[in-house]
Amino acid sequence: MSENMLFESYKYGGMELKNRLVMAAMTRSRSFERGVPHELATLYYSQRASAGLIITEGTHISPTSAGYLWCPGIYTEEQMEAWAKIVSAVHDKDGKISMQLWHTGRISHTDFHGGEKPPAPSAIKAIGRTYTKDGWKEFSEPREMNRDEIKSVIKDYTNAAKNAIEVGFDGIEIHGAFGYLPEQFLCSGSNQRTDEYGGSIENRSRFVIELIESISQVIDSWRIGIKLSPSNIANSSSDDNPTETFGYLVNKLNDYNLGHIQLMEAEEAAKTLPNYIPNVADYFRNIYKGTLITNNHHNRETAIEFLESGKANLVSFARWFLANPDLPQRFRVNAPLNEPLKKSFYGGGAEGYVDYPFLDTSQN
Repeated sequence: MSENMLFESYKYGGMELKNRLVMAAMTRSRSFERGVPHELATLYYSQRASAGLIITEGTHISPTSAGYLWCPGIYTEEQMEAWAKIVSAVHDKDGKISMQLWHTGRISHTDFHGGEKPPAPSAIKAIGRTYTKDGWKEFSEPREMNRDEIKSVIKDYTNAAKNAIEVGFDGIEIHGAFGYLPEQFLCSGSNQRTDEYGGSIENRSRFVIELIESISQVIDSWRIGIKLSPSNIANSSSDDNPTETFGYLVNKLNDYNLGHIQLMEAEEAAKTLPNYIPNVADYFRNIYKGTLITNNHHNRETAIEFLESGKANLVSFARWFLANPDLPQRFRVNAPLNEPLKKSFYGGGAEGYVDYPFLDTSQN
């Protein structure tokens, strides 16, 4: 088996990626209170421009989409100006970059909403904690969104996507994984509505479909991606039959000429649950006809295997790209990898952010 497929170019919509390695979205919690990316983010992203495609950290689409401190947004002029500098720096290094759009829904706290309950499909509290200005707190009980609010949130996503393309991003990715708002609508464990957005699989998929249709009105559909986690149980996510639920949605996504779907491979804990899918990309490759990115727990060897076998078209990495800004080069020569510094994953400054060493190529 050859590693050459990792470094083949790939036709992605109206652009060409220089290799098949994708930097996955990673929350780094280094933005200012106004949701403006830290000035070091320009260096952080441009250091990793050798990826075929960079997908940014989750980026809030509106003030009411927040659930964590120090995360960036894309809904003010100040935020857009900061992101424009980042995009320009990546493009100057011949890189491609998409923005991940994020609404946390019930994975939030009243502190982020002026004391009001966070919005969600149903008033069902998730189990877990988030970090607020006053420290760690349990997720708050959410309130059920009404139809007008659902339409307003779809408009927020659409405006955010338009803003991202306006400042130069090559595309966007909807964060539909990890139990955040799109998955909250999709999964029966978090959606117990009785209107057209709840009940049947078709109804629970409606929010995601309307979201994609709305965004497609303002940007090319091939610039749109979505991340899904059919076998991930993060943030109290659960569904009565994920095989049927996600199978229906992924099949529907064939109709929209999307840039990609990114699928999380199953966590070990999920593999023991009934109806969960142990080999996600392998299963959905038979359903989805477009570009499929596989994510979660990959290394050089599994990346090669997934590409060579046809299970996926692209492979994304999170913490390995975090600690190895030159990950494609390290994979090319099969060099040792820097280990991620866990204490600096969230918050802080340059340490564990922009100071990871590059491979010494002076002897080559």
